[in-house]
Amino acid sequence: MSRRTVLITGASAGIGAALARVYAAEGWDLILTARRQAPLQALAAELPGANVTVIPEDLADPQAPRRLFDAIALRGLTVDGLINNAGFSRTAGFLVTDPEQHAAMIRVMLTAPVELARLFAPAMVERGYGRILNVASLAGRMPATGGDTLYGPIKSFLIKASQGLHLELRGTGVHVTALCPGYTLTEFHDANGTRAEVSAAYPGWMWQTAAHVARVGYEASEANRPSVTPGVMNNLLAGLAKHLPDRMALAMVGGHAKRLKRI
Repeated sequence: MSRRTVLITGASAGIGAALARVYAAEGWDLILTARRQAPLQALAAELPGANVTVIPEDLADPQAPRRLFDAIALRGLTVDGLINNAGFSRTAGFLVTDPEQHAAMIRVMLTAPVELARLFAPAMVERGYGRILNVASLAGRMPATGGDTLYGPIKSFLIKASQGLHLELRGTGVHVTALCPGYTLTEFHDANGTRAEVSAAYPGWMWQTAAHVARVGYEASEANRPSVTPGVMNNLLAGLAKHLPDRMALAMVGGHAKRLKRI
C-alpha cells in the first residue's frame, strides 16, 4: 500500500510541529505549511524517513486555501489527512485590538479550516479514506473570557463544526476529530505576549507538552472520536464550567483575565 500523506497547517512550531513528528513516526508523508519557510525546512530536515513537501502560505489571506489546494494538485500529491492547526490570539482587549487582527484570527482559525475541509474532504470520501483533525482548544469548551474575547468563541465554532462533520461523514471512512488542548508548552504565549503572565498564574501541573497533545490527537483521530481533550484536569474544568450556572461560570473564568492582567 502506498504511504498516506497529511497536510498540516501552522506546522512551523508548537503542536503543529509535534503533530508532524508523530505522523512521520507513524509512516505518513507530510505537506507542511505556515507563514515562515525557514522553520518548515528545518522541521523537514528532522524527518528523514518521510517525504516532506514544504509550501509556505499565510491563511490570513482569503485566497490562501484555494492557492494551497491548487499548489498541492499541481505537485500531483494526494491529501489523505488534513490537520487544521494554524492559529494565534490577541489578548489586549476587544476595543484596543486592530480590527484587521481580529479579521485575520477569524480567517486563520475559522474560515480557513472550513474551506480546507470543503476542498479536500470530497476526494477523501470518494477514496473511502481520510482524516480531518481540527486543533481547537479547551477554551472552546469554557465560557469566553475578556481580553482574548474572540478566541474561545472561534474555538467553540471549530468544535461544533467538527462534531457536525463527524456525524455527516460517519461510515465513509473519513474520520473527523476536534483536538481541544489546555495550556501547552509552545511558543503560542510568546507570540501573543502573555508568556510571563501565564507562567506566573498557572502551576506547572496544568501544563502539557506539545508531544503529548499531538500523540493524544493522533490516537483520537485514528479511533474516530468526535473530540478529545487531553488531561483529566482539563476535562474536569470543562465539565465544571458546563454545569455551573452562567453567573458562576463567568465569575470563574473572569479570574483568568485578572490573573493575566488583561482587563
